[in-house]
Amino acid sequence: MNKNTLVIGFMLFAIFFGAGNLIFPPSLGLASGQYFWPSIIAFVVTGIGLPLLGVVVGALDKEGYIGAINKIHPAFSVVFLVVIYLTIGPLFAIPRTASTSFEMTVTPIINSSSAIWLFVFSVIYFLVVLYLCFNPGKIVDRIGAILTPLLLITILAMIVKGFIDFGGNPNAMADPEVYKSNISGFSKGFTEGYLTMDAIAAIAFSMIVVNAVKATGIKTADQIFKQTAMAGLIATAALAFIYISLGFIGNHMVISEETMKHLTENNQNIGAYQLITIAATGYGAFGKYLLGIIVALACLTTACGLVVSVSEYFHSILPKLSYKTYVVIFTLISFVLSNLGLNSVIQLSIPVLLIIYPVAITTVFLILIARFVPTRRITQQITVAVVSLVSILSVLNSKGWLKLSFIDQLPLHDYSLEWFPIAVITLLISYVIGAFVKSSNIIVYEKE
Repeated sequence: MNKNTLVIGFMLFAIFFGAGNLIFPPSLGLASGQYFWPSIIAFVVTGIGLPLLGVVVGALDKEGYIGAINKIHPAFSVVFLVVIYLTIGPLFAIPRTASTSFEMTVTPIINSSSAIWLFVFSVIYFLVVLYLCFNPGKIVDRIGAILTPLLLITILAMIVKGFIDFGGNPNAMADPEVYKSNISGFSKGFTEGYLTMDAIAAIAFSMIVVNAVKATGIKTADQIFKQTAMAGLIATAALAFIYISLGFIGNHMVISEETMKHLTENNQNIGAYQLITIAATGYGAFGKYLLGIIVALACLTTACGLVVSVSEYFHSILPKLSYKTYVVIFTLISFVLSNLGLNSVIQLSIPVLLIIYPVAITTVFLILIARFVPTRRITQQITVAVVSLVSILSVLNSKGWLKLSFIDQLPLHDYSLEWFPIAVITLLISYVIGAFVKSSNIIVYEKE
């Protein structure tokens, strides 16, 4: 392992180490109770493993995911990437940065998630975002380069002190309606990992890492793939340590019924409350406010990066509107949605993520399989189409919008993983079909 691998590994860590995602491990730790370990392991798989696999697989094609998904079908590539950019952009991820910042900075002071204060905060927040995104220079990168290390140091200090302060007996009060066994704990942690949105973000941003590897002088596809994979292992280890540690501390916290009732009535996020509590317990009011300020500023730089990326992407595919017009549109949408509150934004994202994630996971694995096993385009097309249909129908059924009894009978339905066995079976059947459809081209990833 050389110096360049370490540098790229830490860069990859910084990309996925988002302040907004820190609220999920402690709340999962609290809710999972005695089923903590299967839950947190599953969370790490989807919250860290899949994103980093996504980055590595993106290195297989010299044009990244745009080229790889185009090989499946050009129309699917456009629709899929548009949905991904909207999801990690104005619909969910950007609004969440604002609402998370509010809950970590203003809420501890006023002890309430007041809609009026949220509105005032979000106005100021998105005016700053708008200003910075109109002038996308190096300021955001420079601020982020300072804030990410500060956030990391703060979190590590909290973790060390948290182990001391909350090192007693674990909280064994798992929600009996959700956590019934180790298997249900694993499935819950698996789908909770969707909330980080990092696996779909990896598809959008994989070229950043690939270009960084190329900048070190590495040119061949095999070497790029190997270097990216090694850097991914470094980032995985660091992220896993932080997520598991925060989850472990959250699992050992005891929150009274009165406090839980207060949080629910005021629509406050439990994970944000836990982080604030860990900081306050360990370092007093100073620690609580320092954490809140750093998280808020880190979320701000993340929001700017997302607005710029999404605006540039849409300007590239629909150039009739200027870059600045897209910045205004996406900032306004994010502003409106952020005022729903953190919990509401998260709840709104769940059905969409339950549709997107199975499709994204399937797509990534299809691209990876085609790298080693000759696969015809029709095989990938059929598999993606079936998984997309099953995911949509499953969400419609679970929400009661369209009652489909056969969905309830599918294997792993109780664990929200009914798409997985169907994906495997469809892949095998469509592979056989592909063998008889000679007109369908074999997917090839050319070595540079």
